[in-house]
Amino acid sequence: MPIRQVSNDSSEEGINCSPCCDNENIRRTCKSVMLGQCLSLCLCGTAIGSQLLSNHGFNAPAAQNFLNYFFLAFTYGLMVTFRNGERNIVNVMKERGWKYFILAFVDVQANYLIVYAYQYTNIASIQLLDCFTIPVVMVLSWLFLSVRYLMSHIVGVAICIVGLFCIVYADVTNPQNTVAGKYPLWGDMLCIASTFLYGISNVSEEFLVKQYDRFEYLGIVGIFGSIIAGLQSAIFERESLSEVRFDLPIILMYLLFTVAMFIFYSMVSYVVEKTSALMFNLAVLTSDFYSLLAGIFIFQLEFNFFYFASFLVVIAGSVVYSLRKTKEKHRDEMNAFCKVCIVLCPWAKCCCKECRPKSPYTVQDVTAERSISVSLQSRASSTLSSN
Repeated sequence: MPIRQVSNDSSEEGINCSPCCDNENIRRTCKSVMLGQCLSLCLCGTAIGSQLLSNHGFNAPAAQNFLNYFFLAFTYGLMVTFRNGERNIVNVMKERGWKYFILAFVDVQANYLIVYAYQYTNIASIQLLDCFTIPVVMVLSWLFLSVRYLMSHIVGVAICIVGLFCIVYADVTNPQNTVAGKYPLWGDMLCIASTFLYGISNVSEEFLVKQYDRFEYLGIVGIFGSIIAGLQSAIFERESLSEVRFDLPIILMYLLFTVAMFIFYSMVSYVVEKTSALMFNLAVLTSDFYSLLAGIFIFQLEFNFFYFASFLVVIAGSVVYSLRKTKEKHRDEMNAFCKVCIVLCPWAKCCCKECRPKSPYTVQDVTAERSISVSLQSRASSTLSSN
């Protein structure tokens, strides 16, 4: 899957408040850190909004996510609608609308599961377990984006997974931190399932955003997402919505979740376009710490040593992962992977360009190459004669 290279943003001008700002690496690092903290705060805002809504009896995950997709469709969908040429919404829907539909469906279900998990476990567990998206993105990036990882990356992700097991253990052994009568282990499983879907969504987003542009991604996913979430809510959540009393606190909590989620989606597309899906997931790890503080001071959760230990373990794993840069997968590795895919799924060659059989090197190819060579030589000779 070829990905169009985006322009490097290192040339963007900024305010040089100190001599350190003249250093390109320092400026780029500071920018990444600030974007990561903004994303973390938005993610923490969605977590607080979801926990508050769950505590007030609002148990309609699809309806909770509907307004975010509607805002994305209204804001960015209109931008795509008024474009001219091949990037117009009609041409986009014809050429690759099915890709965005599948991605929107996966994204809606991921959000559905993560919001549904708040009915069974607490904000601290969900935000920390959400880090499991990192190894999922790592595997999918290796499979489909030709990213090659080194041993330090594998060790770093393994350390992160150890931290996740600490969270599950803390939930199972300390049921006082969860809502009475609920099952924290079931909530943890829902959260882990959502991380698989988030991993698919993040990697697909990276491919589509770099292949086309982020406004197209946000607009089309917003359109399909609002339709899917609306239908899902109308079919499965009518009784739950009829029992909700939409008073001022519920409306404010709903708006908190929606606004934070809308800003989060808008910023994520920019970060993924400039870096990668994996770098985005590493950048928002600090949201776990913010959510842990919110759980202790807002929701009066008992402080558990395993939460703090798991946070340190996850951060340590992320640092180990970031020590070395990833490399591009060799062509032979990609060919071997394609052969395995075709054996497991005969239809893989229909969906993936890399898995399609290559045409043999024919006489026509040789003739075409010779004609191109002769054309280049004639141009070069004419240029020399004119000089």
